[in-house]
Amino acid sequence: MPVVTLPDGSQREYPAPLTIAAVASSIGAGLAKAALAGKVDDTLVDLSYLIERDIHLAIVTDKDPEALEVIRHSCAHLLAYAVKELYPQAQVTIGPVVENGFYYDFAYTKSFTPEDLILIEKKMHELAKLDEPVVRSVMPRESAITYFEGLGEHYKAELITSIAQGEEVSLYAQGRFTDLCRGPHIPSTGKLKVFKLMKLAGAYWRGDSKNAMLQRIYGTAWIKKEDQEAHLHMLAEAEKRDHRKLGKQLDLFHFQEEAPGLIFWHPKGWSIWQQVEQYMRKIYQDHGYQEVKAPQILDRSLWEKSGHWENYQEHMFTTESENRTYALKPMNCPGHVLIFNSGLHSYRDLPLRFGEFGQCVRNEPSGALHGLMRVRGFTQDDGHIFCTENQIQAEVAAFDRVVRSVYQDFGFTEVMVKLALRPEKRVGADLVWDKAEEALRSAMLLSGEPWEELPGEGAFYGPKIEYHLKDSIGRSWQCGTIQVDFSMPTRLGAEYVADDNTRKAPVMLHRAIVGSLERFIGILIENHAGAMPVWLAPSQAIVMNISENSAAYAQQVAQILKKQGFRVSADLRNEKITYKIRDHALQKIPYLVVVGDKERDSNLVAVRARGGADLGTMSIEAFEKRLQEEISNKVSSSSQGSAVVE
Repeated sequence: MPVVTLPDGSQREYPAPLTIAAVASSIGAGLAKAALAGKVDDTLVDLSYLIERDIHLAIVTDKDPEALEVIRHSCAHLLAYAVKELYPQAQVTIGPVVENGFYYDFAYTKSFTPEDLILIEKKMHELAKLDEPVVRSVMPRESAITYFEGLGEHYKAELITSIAQGEEVSLYAQGRFTDLCRGPHIPSTGKLKVFKLMKLAGAYWRGDSKNAMLQRIYGTAWIKKEDQEAHLHMLAEAEKRDHRKLGKQLDLFHFQEEAPGLIFWHPKGWSIWQQVEQYMRKIYQDHGYQEVKAPQILDRSLWEKSGHWENYQEHMFTTESENRTYALKPMNCPGHVLIFNSGLHSYRDLPLRFGEFGQCVRNEPSGALHGLMRVRGFTQDDGHIFCTENQIQAEVAAFDRVVRSVYQDFGFTEVMVKLALRPEKRVGADLVWDKAEEALRSAMLLSGEPWEELPGEGAFYGPKIEYHLKDSIGRSWQCGTIQVDFSMPTRLGAEYVADDNTRKAPVMLHRAIVGSLERFIGILIENHAGAMPVWLAPSQAIVMNISENSAAYAQQVAQILKKQGFRVSADLRNEKITYKIRDHALQKIPYLVVVGDKERDSNLVAVRARGGADLGTMSIEAFEKRLQEEISNKVSSSSQGSAVVE
């Protein structure tokens, strides 16, 4: 007689085992109709799940966040069903849920086209309208291999061979299609209403480049049509804001095959870089960091001691000289420990804060490279704090205050904090990890800000706090981090003289605020749609003459502004002023300054703000003041217009 405890604490006792669907029916016809899945003791299951013991149960409907995962997983199966209906010779492989949607990989001799996606999506809607039940069954491993081989589904059969002999596998059938899957799934295809196929891509079988190339079809699925429309709008905005496209359009940077994953910065892009770096350098100076510079290439023995050789070697570039193996540094931390070790430190010296704009290289797979967001060579605003255990909380709390202020200056007002805990592959004893994780939790409690915990996602040498920024179109980016490391200082022999005159290993806090400058600039470009705030803009204003008679005055105005430290130039081309204005507007210049005979004679300037706002005429001094205030306050020339995508 199983007893079912519901989320409100109420209990229902049943005389015999029954399915979750039956429990939903016993509660009410409305719930039975709305039910999509069940949650048994925090595990998602099908409505056909048989309850044979006392459990805690939540009935999942489209009002619950878990519903999306079930719907998207079921849409992946519906996609495979539709493909098999249209292209019977295609073989199905795997189809998981991903962020905002799903995909399915297929082995097929013919290359799918965008036109095929239209047909497949239409077939999916046709199959969904049939409202066919989705039925789970189990089959012995050996029988399942024979079954899928008989269907010509050799990839499915191969997947099953990785399951231990004697085990059973679960299958899900809908109409004429049966797939291998752990589930759970919706009870019938009619529950799938809001979905869309998005794009095609290539993918290696099991993610191994030595295996066959498959065809991947991506889709998105939602509960409400308006949610899908909002998502598609966001994707359209993201495409307009793509930093790679804007980088070319605004002449900021480029990539070449001769240097995969490495960036060629153009003058305008390097100007943005310099503003970010100099801003962060002042943050170093204002908060007690001493800037250092460690070598790019370090002997293998150091990386072995630090733990990188064992845990990170596949991401490191190596070289040899005079029978010695070296690695180009993928991280700055070991070099900073060696700087710490070069002198004798007392407890009175701690906390000791080192900062470096450290150039690192990592051997990222070519398929993972993505503009500025994922590169092989990058520079971090890296810092390491050597402190005592008693100083951890204060240092982490101080860092939290600084990092939030920095993000505010760059235009990010929504910051989410996550605590990444010990991964499976790590160095150090569990007791040390317990201490490190608790130190971070205590520091976050002091901050008074909420956080989310991420089990298994810490660095191999310590847990970390991650700062995730939400941009102007709602996307989340992980940037800053601070990590507690009890292991590396000990492994590399770092010591200080304690107050009892003994030698102790310091705690090492690894911290970065913007992280990779390359990636952060990519995020900034997309957040602002290339229309950078005045303080970051490569060109803060362009002075344009209306006619040849005002050319000398335009040049004079530009020189006055340049002498005041502003990034300003004059456009004296023999072109119509409307052409010049349009040309520079497309370059997203914050201010366009127009001068003609009237402005020259009255020693004034006519000013347009980005976005088309006409600010009228003003003195050069008034314009200087406006620029200086915006730069000092880190605001955009048009808080509404700065992110306009033209």
